[in-house]
Amino acid sequence: MKNYFKYIVVMALGIVSCEPEFDNPVDEKDAYTNGEADFSRYVALGNSLTAGYADNALYITGQENAYPNILAQQFEKTQDIEEFTIPFMSDNAGGLLLAGNQITQNRLVLAVDANGDPSPRVYTGMQPTTEVGNVLQGPFSNLGVPGAKSYHLGFSGYGNVQNLATQSANPYFVRFASSPEATVLEDALAQNPTFFSLWIGNNDVLGYATSGGTGETQTGMNPAEYGPDDITNPIVFNTIYQQMVQALSASSSGGVLINIPDVTSVPFFNTVPFNPLDPEDPDQADYAAQIDLLNSTFAPLNQAFTFLSAEDRIVEFSKSDRSAVLVHDESIPDLSAELTQVLIGGGLDQATATLYGMQFGQMRPANSEDRILLTASSQIGGVNAERMQELMEAGLDQATAGRLSVNGITYPLQDELALIPEELAIIENTVDAYNVIISQVAQANGLAFIDANAMLNQLANGGIPYDGGTITSTFATGGAFSLDGIHLTPRGNAVIANEIISTINETYNADIPKVNPGSYATVTASNEVQ
Repeated sequence: MKNYFKYIVVMALGIVSCEPEFDNPVDEKDAYTNGEADFSRYVALGNSLTAGYADNALYITGQENAYPNILAQQFEKTQDIEEFTIPFMSDNAGGLLLAGNQITQNRLVLAVDANGDPSPRVYTGMQPTTEVGNVLQGPFSNLGVPGAKSYHLGFSGYGNVQNLATQSANPYFVRFASSPEATVLEDALAQNPTFFSLWIGNNDVLGYATSGGTGETQTGMNPAEYGPDDITNPIVFNTIYQQMVQALSASSSGGVLINIPDVTSVPFFNTVPFNPLDPEDPDQADYAAQIDLLNSTFAPLNQAFTFLSAEDRIVEFSKSDRSAVLVHDESIPDLSAELTQVLIGGGLDQATATLYGMQFGQMRPANSEDRILLTASSQIGGVNAERMQELMEAGLDQATAGRLSVNGITYPLQDELALIPEELAIIENTVDAYNVIISQVAQANGLAFIDANAMLNQLANGGIPYDGGTITSTFATGGAFSLDGIHLTPRGNAVIANEIISTINETYNADIPKVNPGSYATVTASNEVQ
């Protein structure tokens, strides 16, 4: 199967080599002003985006280059501020340990194999040393908690190590909660912040998106009953968000609210095309050699689809052009029973017809309106061992079962590997609802408002220029997103920090200097990998 990262190797490795250094031309404190804002005790609340999570892990370099730390460094050029404290990980490996056992993976790096093909791989250049049970002494200014949803910031026990077994606690917050029962919001308010930033709500919809829409759109009012991939009820989000902002505003001179990006605009959902099967790609020689056999396999199915007036489900692999992968689409009528009967009528034995009916009853070729998840890139064209075992248990021989278990080719990509239009509409509507709430709360409380949604769309549609180049959302080479395809690089954090600075300057009559994104790194290359 094609390695989707092969084409990026030269450019990506160039990006991580020599980075230009640009200093602000004036660094004297008196040259800038904080205006009507008081940055002396700045506190940042949020999730992984605030924490500096990148490359599928939290590690020191990412934390140092998180947008809140960049902001604090620039705030310090306008007035004396208290130290901006960060609950640093113990290393740059990124993995977490619980009682000595590793519970999260190390960070991703860009590795190149013997054939010159690059891909994100798990870094093994150092052992993780961050023990969750070693609680740090705060208070901490950066209260970004990877994985946190809006309602988690007010959950008592979210930082209690004893609750990890029931998944009602977060290992990252366990490390720096002021007490086992303290909430993230309480730890923020205890510091009497004079200025705050809040970027929360991404995970309230992101889990649904990254799971391929396997969660539910919640209408319930009790977040404690939500599943990890469920979408938070906008009514619940509204109540929680307003309460948090009102509490934070009580002691602050001001703050910044950041809205929710269109989560499907990030590389995780836009790197793998819907039609990746290319017979002219040398890396796909095995696929090309099987096209005649594949088309003969689907011939009786195509006749049955035509008989059932379901021509949009016909499958034919091209010998000269790219072909779409097959996806399971739960939104279309399930033709399993009808398909089985038509196949039997066409001469296929009942057992085989039944298996075909079950496997292809809600199958269709993908199209440009679908989003194939980044996690599918390593699975397309590979044999799905679990499905093959199921087919063998149903009576097929190993060779036949294997031929019917090729991910995306004979075995449709399952729900967790693709987003269909109906799921994308749910995500879009939810993000829109959250963003209306955030905008209204910002306006009602006289706070600065950052339209991160528009920024990420700009990154995906031409990019954002800076001195020395343009930053885009293109996977690995665009400079904005880390190797997990969701979280920002240091350079991406610098861009969002500059946007925040511009808005603060306008809202609070301040004059805070910006940073140059060119002086911040992007992805990391290493061959010390699994």
